[in-house]
Amino acid sequence: MKTLPDSIKVFERGWLSSNNVLFESAEGTAIVDTGYASHAPQTLALVRQTLGARKLDLIVNTHLHSDHCGGNALLQQTYASDTLIPASEAHAVRAWDEDALTFRATGQRCDRFTFTGTIENGMTLALGGFDWNVLGAPGHDPHSLMLHCPETRVLISADALWENGFGVIFPELEGESGFAEERAVLDLIARLDVDIVIPGHGAPFTDVARALDTAASRLDYLRADPARNAKNALKVLIVFKLMEVRTMTLDAILSMTEHARAMRAAADTLAASHERRTLIEDIVGELARGGSVKLSGDVVSAA
Repeated sequence: MKTLPDSIKVFERGWLSSNNVLFESAEGTAIVDTGYASHAPQTLALVRQTLGARKLDLIVNTHLHSDHCGGNALLQQTYASDTLIPASEAHAVRAWDEDALTFRATGQRCDRFTFTGTIENGMTLALGGFDWNVLGAPGHDPHSLMLHCPETRVLISADALWENGFGVIFPELEGESGFAEERAVLDLIARLDVDIVIPGHGAPFTDVARALDTAASRLDYLRADPARNAKNALKVLIVFKLMEVRTMTLDAILSMTEHARAMRAAADTLAASHERRTLIEDIVGELARGGSVKLSGDVVSAA
């Protein structure tokens, strides 16, 4: 089985936080993606344990969903690290527009951070003693990027490709194109020389062809009926919030669905506003039967 170079360490996190990829070489240190805000102290502890007395020189974000950049602020405070974000998100971060950054839209949170530079499709980054090509990866998020190292044949795919799928196709919830873009990204990955994929969530994997087939089938399934993508999005966002806060009432979940733009858009696809509570009860019931949450009366808890 192919293995990663010694200069690359992967911190596989739970589903509330994205994986962190730490690079350490003579030229410097860097981390790609930093997890969710509530796990920021854990992220810092992992970095400290690995780097010891060395400082963290650079933070790189593949995209700015809260589970990928929630540790930025604490790492910046600790190390004064340079930080690179997708160029198309620079204005939103500079203004700290939490609507444009989707934190409010998804019912999530992120501590404010800054940036010192930007990256975009076509650039090259030096990380861990190797050159990495920056590749656009819209679909899950229109601003998302991947990193590919031809020399090591490693791909950091973020949420564009997991071993068994990909992230929620958020643009489609609000009437924007996302399915076609995800298809194009899968086709791009198929053309790359890749032996190991480091996904945004889940363990690194080597059977890239199987993962691409699984993702393509999943995409066809969602594309055939947009309600499937909307329902999946609601389930994911409800479970995500419960992983953070541990317990919510059905009324609190319903309120979040009304106020978080992406959740409201997903719910609008599935039911009229006067049927919203029944919709949430049905979705929570499905999650409980599947073991993703626990339901006791009107109280919903993380599994």
